[in-house]
Amino acid sequence: MQDHLYKSTGISLISGSLLIIATMVLHPSGGSMERIVNISSTIMSAHSLAIFSLPFVLFGFYGLSKGLSDKYQLSTLALMIMGFGLIAAMFAALFNGLTLPYFLGQYSESLEQNADVLRPIATFSFSVNKPLDYIFIVGCCLSIFLYSGLIVTENKLPKWIGYFGMVILILSVLGLITGFVFTSLTGFRIFTFTIAAWILASGVSLAKFKIKNLQHDK
Repeated sequence: MQDHLYKSTGISLISGSLLIIATMVLHPSGGSMERIVNISSTIMSAHSLAIFSLPFVLFGFYGLSKGLSDKYQLSTLALMIMGFGLIAAMFAALFNGLTLPYFLGQYSESLEQNADVLRPIATFSFSVNKPLDYIFIVGCCLSIFLYSGLIVTENKLPKWIGYFGMVILILSVLGLITGFVFTSLTGFRIFTFTIAAWILASGVSLAKFKIKNLQHDK
């Protein structure tokens, strides 16, 4: 029974990571309100795909948490932190990826005439989006760090995945110290591709491992 859980959740992690990668490939660069209206269908498609990927990722992390369960239940804490991060990602995609393009599209024929009203609304949407992005980034880093520590210490999945996760946190901290802009399109793409690679590796390993490799010694 547990073998099937790990296989299905591993496949879910793989699917979620591939959907995240596809989202970032499709994600266009932002710009003026006119540009947002002109490429609104692409923006909404990319962010719809992002939201669609989140349940797969969360279900996958549920299986990873079960597999890495320890006496202190740190894997459960990691799952909860990741859940908060994914919720923030959902709201970020909802605000800037779906709501804003749809809202501006209602004024596609009169953007200039209503610019004084629409521009503050667009600015507010971007302002809300930025802290949501940071909640997602910090949540992912902390969660993956906990999972990676368990992978290294519990020896249930390949240790290189754990070391890879720790490197992600170290590089993220260095980026924060050096002023790297994680919320720019380029910065967010780099971070997201890196996270997706870790999720993909974890999913493949989780799907291939058997229960005897994952259960505690009795």
